Amino acid sequence: MTLPATRSLSHITDWVFDLDNTLYPRECNLFAQIDVRITHYVMDLTKLDFEAARALQKTYYRDFGTTLNGLMLQHEVDPDHFLANVHAIDYSPVAEHPDLMAAIRALPGRKFILTNGDVGHARAVLARLGGADLFEHVYDIRAMTYVPKPHREAYAGFFAMHGVDPTSAVMFDDLEKNLVVPHEMGMATVQVVAGPDYAHEQVDAWELGRGDSTHVHHVTDDLARFLRERP
Repeated sequence: MTLPATRSLSHITDWVFDLDNTLYPRECNLFAQIDVRITHYVMDLTKLDFEAARALQKTYYRDFGTTLNGLMLQHEVDPDHFLANVHAIDYSPVAEHPDLMAAIRALPGRKFILTNGDVGHARAVLARLGGADLFEHVYDIRAMTYVPKPHREAYAGFFAMHGVDPTSAVMFDDLEKNLVVPHEMGMATVQVVAGPDYAHEQVDAWELGRGDSTHVHHVTDDLARFLRERP
């Protein structure tokens, strides 16, 4: 499903992609592994049971941008310890995606990743996808000094480092809330969503929401096709 275009991307010179649930399909449930490891991390830290820890985790994720940001602010968690723990996962569910990698390679201009994960996680995902050499830079949670999307500082720091003019750039992300600031700063925005029948007990409804606001310019559940047929 690709919704009718509302804004041309013909002027774009910088292509900025989220990583998780964007460059690989949510349906492979890679992030579900991370999600469970985060819950157990919160359990070990707070001594809460699974359900209470999960509720706290999702509250932090929604309110602070990442669970890590909430844990740092509320519990003084060491971010390196957290990231090493929650990214100790099996990457085999991510399949090689030559069509998507070819579509990204063909884009005119620079390609970046802007992720609330870390560089090591991004490299592991890109190696599975077949795109280790595609991106000029992975701007990760450490580069953001742990202030994640959707906070304005995450985007502003990225623009400053790479001299990106937001009016000539586009942001791809699975979460519509992460597209609010890019829209406000002048970027074109594309929400990459799961298929209409996707459901998972670990995923809250707001994580699957499809943007129907002016800050979401395009919505697609087939990123490779969208890039090939871009407006």
